[in-house]
Amino acid sequence: MAGIVLSGSCSSRLLLRDREAGSNGASLAQYNGLRAVDTMHLPSSRTPKLSCSGPKCRTIRAMASPTVSAPKRETDPKKRIVITGMGLVSVFGSDIDNFYNKLLEGESGITQIDKFDATNYSVRFAGQIRDFSSKGYIDGKNDRRLDDCWRYCLVAGRRALDEANLGSEALEKLDKTRIGVLVGTGMGGLTAFSNGVEALIQKGYKKITPFFIPYSITNMGSALLAIDTGLMGPNYSISTACATANYCFYAAANHIRRGEADIMVAGGTEAAVMPTGIGGFIACRALSQRNDEPKRASRPWDKHRDGFVMGEGCGVLIMESLDHAMQRGANIIAEYLGGAVTCDAHHMTDPRSDGLGVSSCISKSLEDAGVNYVNAHATSTLAGDLAEVNAIKMVFKNTSEIKMNGTKSMIGHGLGAAGGLEAIATVKAITTGWLHPTINQDNLEPEVTIDTVPNVKKQHEVNVAISNSFGFGGHNSVVVFAPFKP
Repeated sequence: MAGIVLSGSCSSRLLLRDREAGSNGASLAQYNGLRAVDTMHLPSSRTPKLSCSGPKCRTIRAMASPTVSAPKRETDPKKRIVITGMGLVSVFGSDIDNFYNKLLEGESGITQIDKFDATNYSVRFAGQIRDFSSKGYIDGKNDRRLDDCWRYCLVAGRRALDEANLGSEALEKLDKTRIGVLVGTGMGGLTAFSNGVEALIQKGYKKITPFFIPYSITNMGSALLAIDTGLMGPNYSISTACATANYCFYAAANHIRRGEADIMVAGGTEAAVMPTGIGGFIACRALSQRNDEPKRASRPWDKHRDGFVMGEGCGVLIMESLDHAMQRGANIIAEYLGGAVTCDAHHMTDPRSDGLGVSSCISKSLEDAGVNYVNAHATSTLAGDLAEVNAIKMVFKNTSEIKMNGTKSMIGHGLGAAGGLEAIATVKAITTGWLHPTINQDNLEPEVTIDTVPNVKKQHEVNVAISNSFGFGGHNSVVVFAPFKP
């Protein structure tokens, strides 16, 4: 939801805005992972002035974009970061191949809510997870106590470790102080929190469970996963609304590149399909109200979109230095090239329409980097969808070779988990050579001239992919993946 930073495959200072969360000033993304060379600032005399009207607007100065030549990939194997495992919990289950096959088929996971009685709610559908099982990952007693947010995290995290051949026996042979966990969440243990408040109001403070605070706070996913696996490296959570998972990938990569960890378990988790979550976003007027045809409700870039559809789940990547992965003979799935994060510093939720700071020199640097696939934020909101497209068009001079799709059209908006699930979809696009469709593309906005892979999957060799996530508060993030090349 907020503004964009496209540091894509990227240069050291790249800025891109999405109208879905607005900005009054231009924040420049910090370098991460790709070396930019010959940076030159434009003279201040060429800095334009912009003004706006309205009670909260003021005259602002737009910073001229720096000229950046094409970036070079990191070459130090201790700083190159590869993906060696992935794990998820989704509306299509917990098997990654099944998840991506469902996406390729264009199947919608959006259904009527039955997790609670939503009869009197103005929105009665979501990307609700059904038939979830934690068997083999969480013992029965803890499973009954835990908020779904943490159950999803533990299962997805353990499955990612298993895919990376980092099960219990393998971990015992490694230095666990150099393996960290960074799984964030936008909302935290929302059911645990709501139940605690309800107990307080209805029965008094003495009836509040002692698990109320521990299972509500946002750091508990990372903590529980570390406790479960004995991982003693960097451990915390990040909460930047719907940009959370990408922020976690970005920070996790920095821990590896600074030499503080060899492996990071990173991603995002969320379980907000419950009364407070649905009710809260109804109050924000953010959700689609297409109750009569929920599977057609999430329709990024379509003229008849009317808001996003709530989703839930968890997506986790095992990020590892190339040097460490090769030493232990790990299977390398893809490479993480870099990323960027910025803040709009403008408004809690409101978007802005301009692409402040974007210039042709940034466009050139991104084109030279070979980006030809964008997994878009694409929430199916009126302002944000077009803003993202327009901003991308400002950065890329020629979009004829670029494909762009919206995973949320099928699974809904997973909030803090969205970037995690979409990162996995992005990596699968790289490894399979197939892009999933953006479904419900019936009447595309005329401004959308980029190929959105409408309704039917397409074969496409991905050179470099970017995955966008933006959050309330103006939090912007982009992460960049590519096929692994030794």
